[in-house]
Amino acid sequence: MEPSNLNKEQDQNSWALNAWTLLSKLRDQSPLIQCITNFVSMDLMANTLLSAGASPAMIHSIEEIQDFTPHIHALCINVGTLSPAWLPAMREASLVANKAGKPWILDPVAAGASRFRLKACLELVGLKPSVIRGNGSEIIALSKASLGATKGVDSSHESMDAMEAAKSLAQSSGAIVAVSGAVDIITDGHRVVGVHNGVSMMQKITATGCAVTALIAAFVAVDPLHALEATASALSIFGIAGEMGMDMAKGPASLRMHLIDSLYNLDQAAVSSRLKVSSL
Repeated sequence: MEPSNLNKEQDQNSWALNAWTLLSKLRDQSPLIQCITNFVSMDLMANTLLSAGASPAMIHSIEEIQDFTPHIHALCINVGTLSPAWLPAMREASLVANKAGKPWILDPVAAGASRFRLKACLELVGLKPSVIRGNGSEIIALSKASLGATKGVDSSHESMDAMEAAKSLAQSSGAIVAVSGAVDIITDGHRVVGVHNGVSMMQKITATGCAVTALIAAFVAVDPLHALEATASALSIFGIAGEMGMDMAKGPASLRMHLIDSLYNLDQAAVSSRLKVSSL
């Protein structure tokens, strides 16, 4: 075997072992993940967290933040069905999480679609999330702080188109930035990692992006000091569950069911044989 190929295989084995270790820790610890999220995604996000072994809490009332949020293990904020009434709770929860030393993850859904939405997302970025996970168009909009070409919640850009924007946003925000696409990109502003797992039909199921952001929150909860590795591991694990689910699915509806089942049943052999992570 060529030395370069040997190094790649060793790298893959290391990533696979790390991803399996984190999933095992998640299953053992069952971290409490608070999700302030949109109405469309609540069901799939909660079921994704449950099937992975975490404990979801879909609590978004500002009246509960001070009592509840200090006791969580991670917070996931998703602005999908954003309205002015929800913003104070999002701000308050992120501040309380930061004060308690708990990681929080931002999903800036359709960030460039309107001035109201962009302003809200930029304000949340300023409140120091541990990880920002979006599609190419969302990350470009945040990086440029400007409205951009977007098709609602769908991306008008491939993930690779947003690599420089992701690195810039990571450097300016201090967050790990993940860009979902055919290849998922994860960066701390300097190092860039690509995840090559998943199937295209996952895009035909609403809230799969939201669900993987929640899974990232759970993975970061069990390894907060290595947020880049935890984020890449969550993306690869979710992608592998999608691949395994696709082997049994007949379309988007059955893929949704088999995706959740596959995540619940995922074992080390599947992770070791299917995980595809590389340095970019």
